[in-house]
Amino acid sequence: MRRPRPDAHQTPTIQVIERMFALIDVLASREEPMSLKDISEQTGLHPSTTHRILNDLTIGRFVDRPEAGSYRLGMRLLELGNLVKARLNVRDAALAPMRELHRLIQQPVNLSVRQGDEIVYIERAYSERSGMQVVRAIGGRAPLHLTSTGKLFLASDDPQRVRAYATRTGLAGHTRNSITQLPALERELIGARHAGVARDNEELELGVRCMAAGIYDDQGKLVAGLSISAPADRLDDAWLPKLKQTAQQISAALGFDERR
Repeated sequence: MRRPRPDAHQTPTIQVIERMFALIDVLASREEPMSLKDISEQTGLHPSTTHRILNDLTIGRFVDRPEAGSYRLGMRLLELGNLVKARLNVRDAALAPMRELHRLIQQPVNLSVRQGDEIVYIERAYSERSGMQVVRAIGGRAPLHLTSTGKLFLASDDPQRVRAYATRTGLAGHTRNSITQLPALERELIGARHAGVARDNEELELGVRCMAAGIYDDQGKLVAGLSISAPADRLDDAWLPKLKQTAQQISAALGFDERR
């Protein structure tokens, strides 16, 4: 008998994905490993179809096979879940301080996290009164080396990893101000490490400058960046203490102790 999905009123449009979800739901319902026969019966899928999809999920580590013919949820789901949890925690901790910082400076305040070779914007505090269009919407992405927050993450990497990033991406530019040469990027990162903040000088978008401070978790790991965006002629260094203080406040809410 097919096991009903909790969200059966919203089914995926691709059949194999719907079947994959059904298999994961069944595995999630049991603590102990399940046999292929039991999984097939509970999902209503043919054993050969069940076996084929489970094999693919095993390759991706979404499913483990502790012994031949038995299956359970894999560690990859835990890894992804921890990533989501960390980002949601950062967003929850950051939202009120971001709004207060925006109230003080009246310019967009952005929260971003790293995902591979890009940053992803996960929250923003802004208003139309800032006089600046929002350049990157929530969920938008940008290369690390062209953004203030991205430079913070690169600055936290060792030189070998920075060189590897430069090789992978080619340090492609978006504007005439973009840093596209490794020696210039390395100098920029040295400055960011020394100052504890990083900047984007119209490198991603002409007419827009940004500055960012890091947000750290209870293990002292850089998990996000808090940045201020403003028209190029309006970005004010007097905002830096407020930016750093707000980033420290969010880090403290995540359990970071700068005395350690």
